[in-house]
Amino acid sequence: MAKLTEEERQRRAAARARKKALEAEEKDRRDRERREMWQREGMHLSWEDYEAGEPCRGCGEPMEDGRGDWPGTMYRSEQEKREYDAAQERFRERHPDCKSGRWGISGSRVTHCMLCCPPPPMSPARIQKLAELVASWPSTDERKKDQDAWKLTLTCDHTVRYTQHREHDRVSTDVVDCPECDARRGVVQSERIGPAYDDEQIMCDRLAAERERLAEELAAAKSKLQRQQRNAAATRRRIDEIEQQL
Repeated sequence: MAKLTEEERQRRAAARARKKALEAEEKDRRDRERREMWQREGMHLSWEDYEAGEPCRGCGEPMEDGRGDWPGTMYRSEQEKREYDAAQERFRERHPDCKSGRWGISGSRVTHCMLCCPPPPMSPARIQKLAELVASWPSTDERKKDQDAWKLTLTCDHTVRYTQHREHDRVSTDVVDCPECDARRGVVQSERIGPAYDDEQIMCDRLAAERERLAEELAAAKSKLQRQQRNAAATRRRIDEIEQQL
């Protein structure tokens, strides 16, 4: 077999990268449609529904069974091995064509399909914990100092600018929004450009954000004043009517 030239190797590598990007783009489309369907059909459980023991609205199975996690393969009894095999067979029967991953809840032996079953709701305590974590993040200006810019070439052949923390040695996403196509596109090629922001740009962004905040505050104040003036005018008319009656 003849040895490939450097040009042929590069061409094949580019073809593989494009194929992978197109596959990621298609997966992103399916995932987005699935999330929209879950939202549209009200398939997500509330925390109250979850605590009340309502089953999964995707497959009808319990969200959890409280039986504990499956023991490791070598630690299962003969009975547990039969139960495990039966559970796997039932899952395949319920989801023969999904070709997707699975998720489950710690302390439970029920497994759910990532394609069919919406994830469980977060508890109020978990939501509070996440809110505290977000509140503890560095300011936007501080985060900008540690971000690098990347040039991404997409499946549509358009290029976009993408920023992320510079500790990453590769782009952390496979699909991004293309403003020219107004669609989500797979990333074929990525090139690190360098620091995304300098001190002058950070200051300009800070001033722009402050102007935007003040403009919103001014618009809200004007709207409030207009409502107050209308109410005052209505009150004035009512006073005049009462005085005439007197």
